Amino acid sequence: MDGLEKEVQYLKGVGPGRKVCLNRMGIYTLLDLFWHVPRTYIDRSNLTPLHDMEIDQMAQIQGRVTQTRTSTSRRGMNIFSAVVDTGEGFLTAVWFNQPYMNTILKIDQDIYVSGKIKPGVRGPEMHVYEYDILSANNTECNLTPVYNLTEGISQKTMRQLISYILEKHRADYPEILDDILLEKYGLCSMENALKNMHFPQNQQSFFQARRRMAFEELLLFQLGFRLEEDSKQVNAVIHEEKNELVKQVTDNLPFKLTAAQQKVLHHIYTDMESPRVMNRLLQGDVGSGKTIIAVLAMVKAVASGFQAAIMAPTEILAQQHYKSLQNILAATDIQIGLLTGSTGIKERDNLFTAIASGDINIVIGTHALFQNQVIFNHLGLVVIDEQHRFGVRQRSELVCKGENPDVLVMTATPIPRTLALTIYGNLQVSIIDEMPPGRRNIKTRFLDYKFKNDAYRFVGSQVEQGLQAYVVCPLIEESEKQDLQAAASLYDELRTSVFPDKAVGLIHGRLKPAEKEAVMREFIAGQIQILVSTTVIEVGIDVANASVMVIEQAERFGISQLHQLRGRVGRGNHQSYCILLAEPKTDEARKRLQAVEQTNDGFELARIDMLIRGPGDFWGVRQHGLDQLKIASLIEDYEIIEQAQECAAANKWPMEKIKPYFEARFNHRTDYLRN
Repeated sequence: MDGLEKEVQYLKGVGPGRKVCLNRMGIYTLLDLFWHVPRTYIDRSNLTPLHDMEIDQMAQIQGRVTQTRTSTSRRGMNIFSAVVDTGEGFLTAVWFNQPYMNTILKIDQDIYVSGKIKPGVRGPEMHVYEYDILSANNTECNLTPVYNLTEGISQKTMRQLISYILEKHRADYPEILDDILLEKYGLCSMENALKNMHFPQNQQSFFQARRRMAFEELLLFQLGFRLEEDSKQVNAVIHEEKNELVKQVTDNLPFKLTAAQQKVLHHIYTDMESPRVMNRLLQGDVGSGKTIIAVLAMVKAVASGFQAAIMAPTEILAQQHYKSLQNILAATDIQIGLLTGSTGIKERDNLFTAIASGDINIVIGTHALFQNQVIFNHLGLVVIDEQHRFGVRQRSELVCKGENPDVLVMTATPIPRTLALTIYGNLQVSIIDEMPPGRRNIKTRFLDYKFKNDAYRFVGSQVEQGLQAYVVCPLIEESEKQDLQAAASLYDELRTSVFPDKAVGLIHGRLKPAEKEAVMREFIAGQIQILVSTTVIEVGIDVANASVMVIEQAERFGISQLHQLRGRVGRGNHQSYCILLAEPKTDEARKRLQAVEQTNDGFELARIDMLIRGPGDFWGVRQHGLDQLKIASLIEDYEIIEQAQECAAANKWPMEKIKPYFEARFNHRTDYLRN
């Protein structure tokens, strides 16, 4: 490993200037350079004859430059063009806004070009996507790597650097898999993988190399979680019930737990009774019944002599939890406290005292729980609701208020199980994959704005039947003030023009907590028939009589947010509806809306969302470290992910040898392992 951690500056052909350029691309060591894999390959075996070219289709040519020209369009755009003699005719290749091309491309150079064919002034021309200047030693090569670059580094330079380290340092690369594991998983050696990832002999050798390197980084990713766990001194609290409180609460529930809920609860109770700290992720689609699982887990903690805390991202959700627990635990002696940013000074001081003395058994709160004045008597369980809304440091601050308490994190953002195990490798994953009996699918319709009047007529018909409706105003990126203006404008339009004879209410993020609570009380009581809202209602609102939701300018929302919003209806016995009013301007936006229209399955929507947006956008790679995966695809590599997880779990690893390799490979960034 020592040789691979050498700085790139000391490589042949790299001086201080090129070192700066390489560093700008995240390449600091030889190991980084090995993992700077090609973004594509030029396949010279697949050239397009000139007579087969079609407008707006991709094509590939190879030939000699006979003319070059630089010009400026009427809009000031720089245009560089080169006429290429392919041997069967001439084609003009065009580069836009790349004025430096006139210093790179010269007459009589051999060149490979790929791009889209477009109509030009003198006939068809190619708008260039990729190009490569050919030298005497690569004109016959069918697969040539194309790398992501930065100014100051050319493709030729990058290929020379990679060739050099493959020749001089490939044997230094650690092989962490023995022959038995290589044979079991059908993998080539890392030495062969590196060579054929950068300079594949053919497509088959490339696929073998890619599979091995994807396996390598996914395996390291999983072993990194073990390094994280091994670094902790674990002396967990053990939850041993001192009374029949859990049975009392369970028996008094007005419904029977589903088989999926019972299975998940068994996993959680087993964890809580063990001497190891529970770190469990509870996934469940909107309305699947995660909250009751959290309540029963907290009751077990209280029955064992500990306190429990549940942290919610919004005051509305915290208040919803508080009311739910009050109802569920009304027949017990369990004391519940609610601590939010709007809690009064006197009430807050009383809460601090009661929490510290242990008089309060369960504390429900928002970010207010992070305050230094919040001191627990004996914290045994921490529940984080909608965990993706809290940062690593925030979650850690709450957990640190106890001595290794058990941790249960919940999310209604479904993630396919295999991917969840990859991202949250230091958490056990439980999934509630069954909806409560009697829950109907919400009928969803995507409508163009020209049908807006029809949509609101339908809302009116539902309200006439004694039901209620939500109308969500458009989301305006990063502008709470504009969100408020949009909501207020929509509210005025609906109450004065569309529904002048109906009770229309308004709720938004800038209302004071007491004002929000008053609006929600009126809506729950049926005094407000139609509630206009910003996305403040995305989580935490549970009104059984609400049967229809209209989302205006739905194209502005992501799939997950649309699904969450839709989940505010369909909570009673009535058939419920969601209407997506939209004017999508892109194919991506239209696909999102069609996906939500076609399925109520949150896990299927999550899969579609990742296909459309990619895993980085879906989860936020900087929080989870997924940007460190250079090769593996969390969407396409299901089989490799599962095999890497199995390999990490089923074998003994020399972690003292793995650790320096892991830290060097992931640039010493281990903070992303802490979810």
